[in-house]
Amino acid sequence: MAYKALDIANKLLAMASRNTCEELMSNLKLQKLLYYQQGFHLAMFGTSLFDEEIEAWMYGPVVPSVYSHFKSHGNNGIMPEIDEPVTLTDDEESLFAEVYDIYGRYSAYGLMNMTHSEMPWKSTQPGVGNIITKEKMAEFFKTRIDGEN
Repeated sequence: MAYKALDIANKLLAMASRNTCEELMSNLKLQKLLYYQQGFHLAMFGTSLFDEEIEAWMYGPVVPSVYSHFKSHGNNGIMPEIDEPVTLTDDEESLFAEVYDIYGRYSAYGLMNMTHSEMPWKSTQPGVGNIITKEKMAEFFKTRIDGEN
């Protein structure tokens, strides 16, 4: 089942806000974590975590609807908008937490640099409206999962 990208974004924001050692998550970092969550979900389950497309913008992958929703925060941290984030299936929750644990520790700029070095972003012409296809993401992230086994 695909969820709404905004619900997934709020789930990520809630995870960051619960970690008292971290600053609140910026929109830039949120966008990159949405990309990683979507990519690994596609690779593991063969389905989208959310239906909204991810575009290759100058600073890396972006979900335009989520970016626009939180744009007013600028570079500042964002509080989650809901008290109870969306609940995923047990397997999805497990993967979601693992991806967050691995990639959530990086800064927004560290994540941006990582995405810029990866095939899905490199093989998509940067620009508003230029979609990083789910097929490219699934193919790339399958190599990441296969490499871990």
